[in-house]
Amino acid sequence: MREVRSVGGAGGVNLPALRSHNAALVLDLLRTAGEDGISRLELAERTGLTPQAVSKITARLRAEGLAREAGRRASTGGKPRTVLRLVPSAAYAVGVHLDRDELTVVLVDLAGVRVARRRTSLDLGAGVDVVLDAIGTEVEALRSATAVATETATATAAVKRAATATETESGIEAGDEAPAPAPAPALLGAGVAMPGPLDHLTGTPGRVTGHPHWEGVPLRDELVRRLGLPVELDKDTNATALGLALHAPVPDSFAYLHLGTGLGCGLVLDGALHRGARTGAGEFGHQTVQLDGPLCGCGGRGCLEALCLAAVARGDIPEAARILGTGAANLVRLLDIDRVVLGGRVVLAAPEEFARGTREVLAGLGLAAGVAVTPYAVAEGAAQLILAPTFGK
Repeated sequence: MREVRSVGGAGGVNLPALRSHNAALVLDLLRTAGEDGISRLELAERTGLTPQAVSKITARLRAEGLAREAGRRASTGGKPRTVLRLVPSAAYAVGVHLDRDELTVVLVDLAGVRVARRRTSLDLGAGVDVVLDAIGTEVEALRSATAVATETATATAAVKRAATATETESGIEAGDEAPAPAPAPALLGAGVAMPGPLDHLTGTPGRVTGHPHWEGVPLRDELVRRLGLPVELDKDTNATALGLALHAPVPDSFAYLHLGTGLGCGLVLDGALHRGARTGAGEFGHQTVQLDGPLCGCGGRGCLEALCLAAVARGDIPEAARILGTGAANLVRLLDIDRVVLGGRVVLAAPEEFARGTREVLAGLGLAAGVAVTPYAVAEGAAQLILAPTFGK
C-alpha cells in the first residue's frame, strides 16, 4: 500500500494507522462490511492474520478514529462477538473533475459517499493559470462551506463516545484497549481527473485533444503547491473506472466507456485498474474505424470519437449508439471482458437508447458481455484516487 504523503499546513495529513498494509486489509473489510459491521474473528479469518494482530490493528484504528465498536452480534456458541464499523466521517478526500467546459469539485467521506459538491463553467482552453486559479478557488470554497458541518459531526461523535464509554469498555477483547478521543476529521488530499492522454506517474497532461497547450504542464505538482494537499492526477475515465471497481461486489473485468465532451475508456482487468506501462491505455476514442474518414482533433482520421460526436451533434442518437457499440465490440473481442459500462453526460441524456444500441451490436456479433449505464460521476471517482490506497487498492 502506498503511504499517504504529508504536506505542511493545516490541510496535509499523515495518519499513522494508514501506513500498514495489514491495516489497509482490515480497513477494506470494514469498508465493504458497511453498516452491518464485522467482528475481529471474521477479520482474522478473511485476512489470514492472527487474532492478536487483528486486535492490535483495530485498537490502533480506533485510536485514530477510523473504526469504532458498534454493538454485539448474537452468539452461536461462546461469548457474543463485538462488531466493528468504519467511521466514514474520520477522513475526507476532494475529487476534482476538470472537463473541457466545466469544473466539478466534490468532498467525499472515507466510505466514498459524496457530502458536498460545487460546479462551475470553465474553459479548459483558457490559460493554465486561469484554470489552476479556478481549481484553487473552488476547492477552498468547498472546504470553507463544509467546515462547520464537519466540526458539528465530530462533536456529536465525541459526545456519543463519551456516553457509551462505560458500556463498551468492559467488552474490549484481548489485545485491544479503549480508544483515545478521535482527532478531527482529516483531509487526505485531492484527486484530479481530466481528459487524456496524460502521465499518471509524473502528474503531467499530454496532448489533450483540442487543447495541446496542456502538454507537459506539471499540473499535479503545481496543485500540491497551491492547495497545500497531496494531489493525484489521472484520466477522467480511469478515475471513474477505479470508483466503479471499488463498488463491484466481486472482482471482474470491464470497460467503462465515457461519452461527454470526448470519448474515452477506463479498463479494469481482473478487478485491477489497467493504466498501461506509460498510463496511456484506454485511448478508446482514437481507434480508427473508418479509413480516410473525417479529420479528428487528435490529427487522425475516422476516429471513433469524431464519428460518434458528429452523430450526437446532428441529433442522430441511434447512430451514435451504433458507433459506440461497434467500439465496445472491438474491446470485448480484444480483451474478453465481462461487461461494458456506459457513462458521461451524453449517455446519461439518453441512457436507454445508448444501452439498447450497444447491446444490439454486441448481440448481433454473438458477444455475451453485459451492458449497463452508470450515473457514477467522474469527480467521485477522482476522490478515489486518494481514498483507494487507504484500502490497499
